[in-house]
Amino acid sequence: MIPAVLVLATLAFRALGALGVRRFASWPVSAAHGMAVMLLFTASAHFVPASVTVMPNHADLARMVPPFLPFADALVYVTGVLEFLGAAGLVLTATRWPASIGLAALFVTLLPANIYAATGDVAFANGEPATPLWQRIPEQLLYLAVALWIARAADSTPTRELFTRREKESVPS
Repeated sequence: MIPAVLVLATLAFRALGALGVRRFASWPVSAAHGMAVMLLFTASAHFVPASVTVMPNHADLARMVPPFLPFADALVYVTGVLEFLGAAGLVLTATRWPASIGLAALFVTLLPANIYAATGDVAFANGEPATPLWQRIPEQLLYLAVALWIARAADSTPTRELFTRREKESVPS
């Protein structure tokens, strides 16, 4: 369901662009906003109480954290906050580049939890199993690819230009 949110939101924003909304005139910007919408859905689950069973909740996500990682509850809250911040960063042109790079790193670091949940038969409170590995890996790769595509398209943002200028100034001639 979550990849569908990304795709449908991206298409909706791009349709607005086709209708004349200049902000959504490009696919990468529409994808950045689509990913932001998706992240609002996924991040909200990190804070949902265990009594809610119609969607993944905090307790479900804490069970997905591999046992070798300490403080599973805290890690779930931290990743939820990072997803909210990433969503906000994607929407703001000036922060789109660092947000997309940070999200790409986050998607890579979340992969072990997704692998553990799929291979460890972790079940959610509503009895549903975690997303199977054959589905989860391509989803994570999709999110990673979209985040990197957004980053590449955001190379001309003010934040990226600031980093590029500093790199050029620090190189001896």
